[in-house]
Amino acid sequence: MPSLEGYKSSLDYSYAPGVFPAMECMLHRPDSVRRLLVHSSAAGREGVEKLMALAGKQGVRVEEADRALARISGKENCYAAAVFEKFSDSLAPGKPHVVLHRPGDSGNAGTIMRTALGLGLEDLAMIRPCVDPFDPRTVRASMGSLFGLRIQLYDSFEDYRKEFPEQALYPFMLDASVPLGEVMKGKVPEAYSLIFGNEGSGLPAEFAGYGQPVRIESNDRVDSLNLAIAAGIAMYEFSIR
Repeated sequence: MPSLEGYKSSLDYSYAPGVFPAMECMLHRPDSVRRLLVHSSAAGREGVEKLMALAGKQGVRVEEADRALARISGKENCYAAAVFEKFSDSLAPGKPHVVLHRPGDSGNAGTIMRTALGLGLEDLAMIRPCVDPFDPRTVRASMGSLFGLRIQLYDSFEDYRKEFPEQALYPFMLDASVPLGEVMKGKVPEAYSLIFGNEGSGLPAEFAGYGQPVRIESNDRVDSLNLAIAAGIAMYEFSIR
């Protein structure tokens, strides 16, 4: 088989580093898995043994690849990684969506993926330019939740809006916004979109004219909340309504 390259966004494949992310990849996207990489010191480890058994059932090639694992993960103690083909999804109509407008941090994006999946929000739109959802750092930060979501990238928010014109929009920002608690007192449609901006710049001003802008109130000790924290609060409130 051809040798593996260090990750680049131009590749048609990526890596799920770590035993748990690799397992999530093999369980939820089995048709995408090309190889399973394992570390030479991983023999006898329960998680790796389960991965190798699953790979055998699925007909996935298993390779001992210490150097590749260190290069992919940036760590010496990465015991396994799945090599998977990148995939493309379509978001489900009539369902809640999470929309990330130009997110720039793999850790935040991955954490939001994990929180969304845990709260039953399975459709994620990402507006370019944005962090690469298939970057191994994003995959690792999501703890493999990426593989349980439907994720679609758009060149602009307008492109997303044209595809889903019926979604009720809730952009999270300060301008013209209503406190989250007040919004939750009202009726929330089944098909809604929670929209979050870039970590540094937030949402552009024009989003104040879309749907119902929302703000998460806090005291004056901080100027803002971390993107992943804010998104987690919002997703929780909407998911338990």
